[in-house]
Amino acid sequence: MIKVAKSNYYSCDTILSARIRIAVDAMSGDLGPRVVIAAAENFVALHPDVDLLLVGDQIQLQPLVAKSSHLRHIAQVLHASDVVAMDDDPLSALRQKKSSSMWVALESLRAGNADACVSAGNTGALLAMAKYLIKTFPVIDRPAICKSMPVAKGLTYLLDLGANINCTPEHLQQFALMGSVLAEAEGIKRPRVALLNIGSESQKGTEVLQLAQNLLRNDSRIHYVGFVESNNIFAGDEHVIVCDGFHGNIALKASEGAARFISKKISDTLRNNFLNKFLSIIAAPLLKQLREELNPSLYNGASFLGLQKTVIKSHGGADRKAFMQALVVAREQVVLQVPVRIAQQLSDRTI
Repeated sequence: MIKVAKSNYYSCDTILSARIRIAVDAMSGDLGPRVVIAAAENFVALHPDVDLLLVGDQIQLQPLVAKSSHLRHIAQVLHASDVVAMDDDPLSALRQKKSSSMWVALESLRAGNADACVSAGNTGALLAMAKYLIKTFPVIDRPAICKSMPVAKGLTYLLDLGANINCTPEHLQQFALMGSVLAEAEGIKRPRVALLNIGSESQKGTEVLQLAQNLLRNDSRIHYVGFVESNNIFAGDEHVIVCDGFHGNIALKASEGAARFISKKISDTLRNNFLNKFLSIIAAPLLKQLREELNPSLYNGASFLGLQKTVIKSHGGADRKAFMQALVVAREQVVLQVPVRIAQQLSDRTI
């Protein structure tokens, strides 16, 4: 029997147990609720300590959940009558879409009925609603979108990836601190933090970068190591790379495009003659391992750092495996208490 919450507000004690609880915007994104439900089914099978609150159109969600042996006894369906479209204006969505699955999921997080929220919807709308409902920490001006990227030596955390086009030196300092806290929570001792720039020399870059560099050098909470150029992002020498959202988004999209180009080039080359086809058979195990290690689905799920609770943005076109990874990131950040850790670091000294 599926329990369906009729109201947007409910008692945590009567709906969910004192376990990890994730509110999922099940309607947003390019692929709709079927992908979300499939991802949720796989996720709870691997993580039985998590309860999911699936937010969206009850008529669509309830039959999908009923078919799942993993979900039908533990998943809660919370009805939301509207959806934020991918092309909706963020401010209009903030004012007019308060019955949307995105808003209701975030409201559940704000009210304490969930520990995290995951959405594949409109990034601008999610950011605007999250800032309004969840709030940033008092000394943080703006949330930053942060995502892990596979590099030569493990992972590098890159932020901001598009939330803030124009940034002050103080914003970059805040991003550096929050990214450093996340990296440390993930097990990296004394994370190396760098600023993305057009050169590694200390005198290069804009006035904003020069001023930000001075702030980072004098912040004892941050292990600042200097500037890094975009062609060295994947070397893995830096654990956290900080930039404004304009350049961060370009760097991310360029790297994704390069990865797709290289993958296609390898596939085309291995198919273009008999010898190459034969070699591809021999190299198949190695190529399979490489594809698995570099599969973008394994790195889906970007954090809105700076908010007082955990909000994770999934790629809008995420498939089942990718959306499941966004849920994994949400659970991990709840377990690691990332917002709490950031709050503790902020309390050490006001930025």
